[in-house]
Amino acid sequence: MHDFLQSLAFSFSITGPIFVVLALGVYLRRIGLINDNFIDVGSKLVFNVTLPALLFLSISQTHIADSANISLVVLGLVGTLIAYLLLELLAAALVPKREDRGVVVQGGFRSNMGIIGLAYCVNAFGDAGLVAASLYLGLVTILFNILAVITLNRSLNHRGGVASTLKGIARNPLIISIVAALFVAGLEWDIPELLIQSGGYFSQMTLPLALICTGASLDFRALRADFRSAMISAVCKLMIVPLLLIAAGIAVGFRGLELGVLALMSSAPSAAASYIMVRAMGGNSALAANIIVLTTMGSLLTTSVLMMVLHSFALL
Repeated sequence: MHDFLQSLAFSFSITGPIFVVLALGVYLRRIGLINDNFIDVGSKLVFNVTLPALLFLSISQTHIADSANISLVVLGLVGTLIAYLLLELLAAALVPKREDRGVVVQGGFRSNMGIIGLAYCVNAFGDAGLVAASLYLGLVTILFNILAVITLNRSLNHRGGVASTLKGIARNPLIISIVAALFVAGLEWDIPELLIQSGGYFSQMTLPLALICTGASLDFRALRADFRSAMISAVCKLMIVPLLLIAAGIAVGFRGLELGVLALMSSAPSAAASYIMVRAMGGNSALAANIIVLTTMGSLLTTSVLMMVLHSFALL
């Protein structure tokens, strides 16, 4: 019983703070203290400024040779690709509307790693988790975007668009900051203390502001539409995909930080960017919103259970 309570306390220490700040976002939106304009501006600020600053500082000041875990990144990339292929087969069998299949597939594999996944890793492993998760985030995010374009183009019968999306990926502030940080870290350049302190102010804003905006943007009324398809995607995102990656990680010998980062990043809810991409491409944006709501609420529970189980078996 004591071991169970220890594992429960460990898992809650990871997801509990996330739940509190998300709930605060919901409450502040409900009482009118923040509105759509705040959410829009705050989200843009996080995406374009504070999160890139956080990632740049965490990676650029790290000895890459000592901290980079190529096997973790490779497993994340290969596991994501396999999960995508399985989701395509599952969607073809279970989702009757062809135009909705890409939305379901994207929601099933594309994690909100930059906000919730990163917050999970920081809560669980501190700065070491931040560095490992940042490297993982940078490379797997590129694959997420490419696969999302492919599946949405297929289900919506669109042609083209891949080249323009790849240009967008190359201009992505997160990817730019990670590449620049890897360059600085590889050359072992010293960053002026003034820039470190200034950037630190921005980076410290990232997780609380991002989580408040995420909570405030949740629309529980949207769940009424396309509930069955949304549930298929949510079950895949919160259970099937994380279990697949965790099992693969255990099989290749991952333990501790490696396994924890893999589990936490894969069990994060569907990315908010999936809604933006679906809407821009003329897909079923209401379904994409439903998936985000379901997975954001469900991730707090499923991640807690996963971490509790891994902790009880002494895998973390």
